[in-house]
Amino acid sequence: MADSTRWSRIVLAGVITGAVLVVFGNRGGEVEKEKAPARASVSPSRIDIPSLGIKAPLMKLGVTDGRVDLPPYEKPNVAGWVKDSAVPGDQGPAVILGHVDTKTAPAVFYKLKDMREGQVIKVVRSDGKVAQYRVDEVEQIGKNRFPADKVYLEDGLRLITCGGPFDWDSREYRDNLIVYATLVKT
Repeated sequence: MADSTRWSRIVLAGVITGAVLVVFGNRGGEVEKEKAPARASVSPSRIDIPSLGIKAPLMKLGVTDGRVDLPPYEKPNVAGWVKDSAVPGDQGPAVILGHVDTKTAPAVFYKLKDMREGQVIKVVRSDGKVAQYRVDEVEQIGKNRFPADKVYLEDGLRLITCGGPFDWDSREYRDNLIVYATLVKT
């Protein structure tokens, strides 16, 4: 029964996330089509969080079957930018995911729980620009209450990892840890 409930929550979160990304991807109409070639050529390449000592390469993540892909567990020190979200430094919500740990060691966003309001996050882009953000809020929330609208529709940078207590029966963390940040300069 617990396994059935867990999969129901995962499927529901995936459907909500997929729907939000479809809406997000279509909200610009013709203007977005005109910008698409320029945007496609720019992507984030690295995330730097000086206060936590994090400097990590970024990979592109897509959406498969309505669910956002995750960085591979074999690359625990790599975070991933959801390529259907905004390029950091551009207008719109930019979403970056990273693992908190692996079966044997901490991963790229292990220290994210120590993030505090006002701290700086920098994202290096392929065009040489550096998007600098200021942390507004750090939220730990149950995975079954994931705030999709706040994450995928509001402007700013979103860093997401797992958090909270680990459920040994389901073999997953019960919560997500989400950092919300506002663009300061590019």
